[in-house]
Amino acid sequence: MDAKLTNEQETLLKRSRDVLGQVRDTLASSSSTAEEREALAESMRQLDELFLLVVAGEFNAGKSSFVNALLGTDGLLQTGVTPTTSQIWLLKHGPELTESPREKGVWVQTAPIPMLETLNIVDTPGTNAINREHEALTTDFIPRSDLVLFLTSADRPFSESERQFLEKIGNWGKKIIFVINKIDIFDNEDEREKVIQFVTDSARELIGEKPNVFPVSAKLAQKAKAGNPQHWDASGFGPMEDHIEKTLDEKGRFRLKLLNPIGVGKKLVDTRLEYISGDWSMLEQDKQLLSDIEGQMSFYDEDIERNFEARLSEIQTILYEMEQRGNTFFDDTLRIGRIPDLVRGSYVAEQFETEVLKDVPRQIEDRVGELVDWMVEQDLRQWTAVSDHLSKRNDVLMNRVVGQGTAQESTLAYDRQRLVDSISKSARKSVDTYDKSYEVDQINVRIREALAGVAGLGVAAGVTAAVIITVSSVDITGVLSGALIGALGLFVFPNRRNKAKKDLAERLSNMKNELMTNLRDQFNREHRRSRQRLDDAIAPFSRFVRAESTKVEGVRDKLMDLEHELGGLSQQVQAL
Repeated sequence: MDAKLTNEQETLLKRSRDVLGQVRDTLASSSSTAEEREALAESMRQLDELFLLVVAGEFNAGKSSFVNALLGTDGLLQTGVTPTTSQIWLLKHGPELTESPREKGVWVQTAPIPMLETLNIVDTPGTNAINREHEALTTDFIPRSDLVLFLTSADRPFSESERQFLEKIGNWGKKIIFVINKIDIFDNEDEREKVIQFVTDSARELIGEKPNVFPVSAKLAQKAKAGNPQHWDASGFGPMEDHIEKTLDEKGRFRLKLLNPIGVGKKLVDTRLEYISGDWSMLEQDKQLLSDIEGQMSFYDEDIERNFEARLSEIQTILYEMEQRGNTFFDDTLRIGRIPDLVRGSYVAEQFETEVLKDVPRQIEDRVGELVDWMVEQDLRQWTAVSDHLSKRNDVLMNRVVGQGTAQESTLAYDRQRLVDSISKSARKSVDTYDKSYEVDQINVRIREALAGVAGLGVAAGVTAAVIITVSSVDITGVLSGALIGALGLFVFPNRRNKAKKDLAERLSNMKNELMTNLRDQFNREHRRSRQRLDDAIAPFSRFVRAESTKVEGVRDKLMDLEHELGGLSQQVQAL
C-alpha cells in the first residue's frame, strides 16, 4: 500500500490477507493448476506495490498514444499503425528515462513523471496482435491489475476479439473504465453518439452493469498538452482524467487495490467450485454404480437361495417317494405267507434294492450334479453381469482421462477409471478363464467330503461298510447306496412290519436331514466364496469412492465458506 491506512483499513487488509492465505492453501490441497495459484500469488504480492493501472485493447486502438497523452508526453512509448508494442511495458517513476527487460516478455521503463509517483501503468500488446504470445501475456497480466482502462477504436468499436478479451477480464472481477479513442474522426454529432451508445450497450451487456464510457481523442489531447489548449475540450480527456483522479484518490486506490486480490480469489474459488461440482457429480455416479452392483448382488442372493431350496425339494421328493415304496414293500413282504422268502435274507435284500431303492442314489447324484452345474452357472452369470455393467460405464469414463481438464479433474478421473478398469478386468478375466468342468469337479470333491458322514447313518457292519468306505471318495451314488442298503438288515424279521416302516421312515428322515444340512452348508460356503471374490474385486474402488467423497466434500465445504467470506469482504471494501 502506498499511503498510511486507517484502523478500519488496516483491519480489512489483515483479514483479507488471512482469507486469501486460506484460499491459497485450499487451492493447493484441491489440485488447482499452477497458473491459478500463480495468479493469486501475484495479486497478493500487488498489495505491497504501487497501484497498477493496465491499458488494454486491440493493437490499432491507439493505446500507446493514449498512455503518452495521459502522462503528458509524446515520446515515452512508440506509436504507429502496425503492432509496434511487441512487449508488455511497465511504466514506473524514476529520476531518468530508462528501459530494462524482465521475465515473461515484460520491459520496465522509468521516467520522471509525477503521475507515476502514485501508480504504475502497463501498456499491453494488442488483443489481436499477430504474435499470439502477446495475447497470452496480456491475459496473464490482467489478474495483477488494480484498474483496467479498456480502449476501443471509434472506427472499429467492440470487435469480436475485444468482446472475447473483455469476457476474460470480466471473469476476474476487475474494475473497468471504457475509453473510445479516435473520436475526432467523426464530422457530425449523430455518428459520434451512435458509436458511444453502441459501446455503452455492448459494455453493459458484457459486465452486467452500467459502464463508465469516455469518448476521447488521444491525438488532440497530446496536442493540447504540448501547448495547444484549444484542442483540450474536443479531446474529451478532461472528464476522463477527472474520473480517474476521483477513482484513484487514497480511498479509491485502497479500495481497488484490495478488491483486486479479493476478486482474483473469488474467481478462482468459483472456478474450483465448478470443477468440484463436476467431481462430486462423478463420485455420485460412482456411488450409484456401486449401489447398482450391490443391488444386483442382493437380488442374486435372493434368487439363488430361492432356486437352491427348490432344487433341494426335488431331492426330498425322491426320498419321499422311496419311503412310500418302502411302506408298500413292507406291507407286501413282511407277512406270514412270505416266511419262506423272508428266511432267505439275500432274497429280501435283492427285492428291497429292486423295488424300493431302485435308482434313488443315481437320481440323487444326478440332482446334486445338476445343482453343482447350476451353482457354477450362476456364479459365472453374476461375474458376467458385473463385467457388462462396468463396461458400459467405462464408455462414460473414457471422456475424462489424463491429459484432459484440470489437474484435479484429470487425477480423479484417472484414478477412478483405473480402479473401475481393474474391477472390469477382474470380472472379465473370471468370465474368460472360467473352467466350468474344473469348478464342478472342485465343488463335487467338497460335497463328497461333506456327504461322507451321511453313509454312517444306519450302516451295517461287514461287507456293506467296506463297500461304502471304498466308494465314498469316488462317487455320491456309492455313498447313498451303502447307507440305504445297510439299513435293510433291520427289516428281515417277520411280524415287524410297523417297526420296519417306522425305522425306515426314521432312518430316511435322518439321512434326508443330514443330506440337506450338508448340501446347504456346502452351498453356503460356495456362495460365500463366490461373493467374496466379487467383494474383493470391488473393494479398492469402493474405498476410493468413500475416500474421495470425504475429501471432495471437505474441499467443497471449505471453498463455499471462503466464497462467503470473500463476498463479505468485497462488500465491506466497496462500502468504504
